[in-house]
Amino acid sequence: MNIYFFGDSISFGQYISVDHTWVTKIAMSLHKEFVGENITAINASVNGYTTRMALERMPYDIQSNQVDILVIGFGMNDCNYWKTDNGVPRVSPMAFEANIKEIICRAFQFHIKKVILRTNHPSPRQDIMTNTNITYSQSNEYYNSIIRKIAEEDNSIVFADIERVCIDYCKNQNCSINEIVMPDNIHLSSTGHEVYYNTMYPIIKKCVKEIIK
Repeated sequence: MNIYFFGDSISFGQYISVDHTWVTKIAMSLHKEFVGENITAINASVNGYTTRMALERMPYDIQSNQVDILVIGFGMNDCNYWKTDNGVPRVSPMAFEANIKEIICRAFQFHIKKVILRTNHPSPRQDIMTNTNITYSQSNEYYNSIIRKIAEEDNSIVFADIERVCIDYCKNQNCSINEIVMPDNIHLSSTGHEVYYNTMYPIIKKCVKEIIK
């Protein structure tokens, strides 16, 4: 069984030792739990990538391989506004929604058995982005709402609402969102990777069991 993680630096694990990333932790746990099963976990995530860039890579990274479970995680680059883009996001909300839907459509067209879509964690970054009147935090929240809408409209996918999990975690632990991110207010800290792992592993494990039963 092949499990592919298809995302950006949040799935890749930027600034964190590879053995502490949530994707690596999931791979190790699967190997321990499903002894005797031939499970291969591939992280096809790339730092800085958007859904537009992902679609360009999909034929080689995903469609050319025998993928059984695809875990999709994009948005934190799509929602960003670069100074050089003069007030438009890297990927517009309309294009972002279309891109996610196309990634899902292509996945099922290539006979992927389980497609898992997740939101992203909140960001405490509150500076107004160049040539806009919104903060990165607000933009990220809006793109998460797009992901949630896609999941609500498509019951063929498995959905993980990381954003809400992180909000609940911080409320229960009486801590701020800053606890789960690096000083850049975007990338995951070790605590953030642990929250992702604890959320995603049961979901992926359930998908594996449903396929091998």
